[in-house]
Amino acid sequence: MTHISRALLALIVVVAACTPLPPRPGPVPVPVPPKPPSGPESALYQEVAFDTLPGWPQAALVPSLRTFLVGCGRPVTPLLVACELAAQVPAGDEVAARRFFESQFIAYALRSSTAGDTGLLTGYYEPIIDGARQRDAEHRFPIHGVPEDLIVVELGSVNPDVRNMRLRGRLEGRRLVPYWSRAEIESRNAEFPAPIIAWTNDPVELFFLQIQGSGQVRLPDGERLRIGYADQNGHPFRSLGRYLVERGEMTLDQASMQNIKAWAAANPHKLRDALNVNPSYVFFREVKGQEGPIGALSVPLTAGYSIAVDRRYVPLGAPVYVATNYPLSEERLERLMAAQDTGGAIRGVVRGDFYWGTGPDAGAQAGRMRNQTKMWLLWPRGVPLPRDPSLTCC
Repeated sequence: MTHISRALLALIVVVAACTPLPPRPGPVPVPVPPKPPSGPESALYQEVAFDTLPGWPQAALVPSLRTFLVGCGRPVTPLLVACELAAQVPAGDEVAARRFFESQFIAYALRSSTAGDTGLLTGYYEPIIDGARQRDAEHRFPIHGVPEDLIVVELGSVNPDVRNMRLRGRLEGRRLVPYWSRAEIESRNAEFPAPIIAWTNDPVELFFLQIQGSGQVRLPDGERLRIGYADQNGHPFRSLGRYLVERGEMTLDQASMQNIKAWAAANPHKLRDALNVNPSYVFFREVKGQEGPIGALSVPLTAGYSIAVDRRYVPLGAPVYVATNYPLSEERLERLMAAQDTGGAIRGVVRGDFYWGTGPDAGAQAGRMRNQTKMWLLWPRGVPLPRDPSLTCC
């Protein structure tokens, strides 16, 4: 560096030191996303016009009305008048069916206080599994009825704040203790104090039968034995698919019923521990003379038009409109259904389980369905919105 350059640099430094600097700008504010509301989830019901429901003008409502009428066999009290009027609609008349729903109901968009207006729609079905009335070398896994030592306490009889909640357990001396878990039930084998309805040859099919909550047992002579949900051991449902994803056995997008069954066939040495991750255990009863599986509303379910809901937010028997896609497809599925069932894993305001029907084809659709959905409750005009929907049923 030359002497001139050094002198020039010194002059610049002096001038800079004597010149006041402009005010230092403050930090650029970074937008902070709002915190999700804390506390328990609650339902928000927003009234909307029917023509704002996606696909409503094109929806076929005759089968929806037919399914709604099935639920009128056990009507929810606020739906009594609507049921009486529905019975007067001419069968097969699409215009009259549309007029009935739009004149007798108000559509309310369902929104969760914690999760917004978009939720999860899964699928379920009525499986058909092989079985036998008597145990033999092939059929070694029991399908249990309700155990003799299962005690069910209706908490609402003690405290109205917990009405419609049940406590399940067993007596140990003078103490009521939690009932046996899945692992404990399986380990007791013949000592487990419950009637056996039938025996099956596949523990994985039995596991999924319990998840579905109903099914048919195909006996060696071709006879079909229909069984339905009778009770449960009181333990919470835990997802086998989620467990396998967490263990790195498969990715989330692979966690379908079909892939879980394939994993089970390839990993028999890991199977029992995996099944026991779900402590929930369902007990069955034999169902005779019914055209379909019986849902929580105590009426037969209709394939493609019955839906399981969380009855804390959606009353059983009510029409529910869903807007989603078909499983693994871009094709839209927009349909008016009837809330006629519940499920141990169906928890949340915008949460549903789509009933696909009976057999392997229905099972394929159900196993692939894990879609985002929006849902609308149709509620009778002039009737106050339910603040505790579970109180209005049965």
